[in-house]
Amino acid sequence: MSLHTQYLESFLRSQFYMLRMDGPLPLPHRHYIAIMKLVKTGENNWSLPELVHAVVLLAHYHALASFVFGSGINPERDPEISNGFRLISVNNFCVCDLANDNNIENASLTGSNFGIVDSLSELEALMERMKRLQEEREDEEASQEEMTTRFEKEKKESLFVVSGDTFHSFPHSDFEDDMIITSDVSRYIEDPGFGYEDFARRGEEHLPTFRAQDYTWENHGFSLVNRLYSDIGHLLDEKFRMVYNLTYNTMATHEDVDTTMLRRALFNYVHCMFGIRYDDYDYGEVNQLLERSLKVYIKTVTCYPERTTKRMYDSYWRQFKHSEKVHVNLLLMEARMQAELLYALRAITRHLT
Repeated sequence: MSLHTQYLESFLRSQFYMLRMDGPLPLPHRHYIAIMKLVKTGENNWSLPELVHAVVLLAHYHALASFVFGSGINPERDPEISNGFRLISVNNFCVCDLANDNNIENASLTGSNFGIVDSLSELEALMERMKRLQEEREDEEASQEEMTTRFEKEKKESLFVVSGDTFHSFPHSDFEDDMIITSDVSRYIEDPGFGYEDFARRGEEHLPTFRAQDYTWENHGFSLVNRLYSDIGHLLDEKFRMVYNLTYNTMATHEDVDTTMLRRALFNYVHCMFGIRYDDYDYGEVNQLLERSLKVYIKTVTCYPERTTKRMYDSYWRQFKHSEKVHVNLLLMEARMQAELLYALRAITRHLT
């Protein structure tokens, strides 16, 4: 995160407030929830402020797991090393070297894993698609009916990107062999099989949709969480806005590039995977801007972070700098956190009314 200092400051402020400052939950409970990422009330009765505090902690650490695994901080199992683990490297650079010098920024440009010509052509093609979409947007906007159809199509397709223990989007030889063997955490939890499930089953005709306009973070979630857990709403809102608007106007070797379209596609695709739709967004842009390997990476990092591998990380946007891919992971983390908060806070709002 230190590659993006503005965001890091906002992240640390919100995390410190959740764990250390005054709040509804006692300090030991906060750390227990952070470790377990699971709340079971049992015989205890939770007050609404305590529940909101717990929900914020859960969403924070669920999302943080995506960033940790996606950024290569988690060691991968390696049978050739005595202790069984190795640090994930980025094109032959160890993650422990990321802060040393600028060489890591050029790793994706000079690494021998990929063809320079192919990755350059991919970058140019992406920029050309961005330019074309901008021109089309200015010439003629899609109708609401067409945008609804495009969302439903993208939502259904997202269910097939990753499922179960295999990656259906790729042949077995491409990614399945890279699956990380997860550590044994059964000593800490009652239900080891508990985990992410798609919001709808594949094959269903009418998939549920959460219309963002009916319950937004800005108009609904923010005020509720701030009312029941004082000031955390401001810190979260600052963090969401920071990552959504964060830009250096660069794409790999190109400068003075408006990346708004790309950042919005990444954020909205995560929400789309959770069934959240923005009426004013054309989801046709997602298919134009996010290649298949990137979609697999996003689904895995967001929903099954422990399965993320270096190979997945390397497979998309091969000309982009490591700091730019970390920026992608920050966007995915915050989009995932906001999606979880929207569902939880909407449920609490309905309970109150």
